[in-house]
Amino acid sequence: MQYLLLIYHNEEQWENLPEPEKQKCYEGYRELRLDLEAKEKFKGANPLQPTSTATTVRLCNGKKLVTDGPFAETKEQLAGYILVEARDQDDASAIAARIPSAKMGSIEVRPVRTPPRLCEFEPAEKYSVRGPGW
Repeated sequence: MQYLLLIYHNEEQWENLPEPEKQKCYEGYRELRLDLEAKEKFKGANPLQPTSTATTVRLCNGKKLVTDGPFAETKEQLAGYILVEARDQDDASAIAARIPSAKMGSIEVRPVRTPPRLCEFEPAEKYSVRGPGW
């Protein structure tokens, strides 16, 4: 089953971190990714730009409302994610505990919902209309 590991940290704390500490964190991410790839558990990951670059979109009475910044003011901001394949919630949580940012923030572990099959498609030949001579 796939799990999305949502990485939260305090952006101001991260910005004030000395460069050698940031590099140590990046190295930890690299090692984790290589290990997950070797075990075929890594499905994807991306860091996010700071919340100052975000917009929030809402629909109100059918009209689009766009505001600058994230929806909520919080102590920790969504900084990125890692998508993994894991046996269960415990396995996913064990991977989350290895994420370097867990030392200064938090990691939310969320199972990915498998979408329902909306349509079953049958071969087009079944529905072809063919008259005599086709």
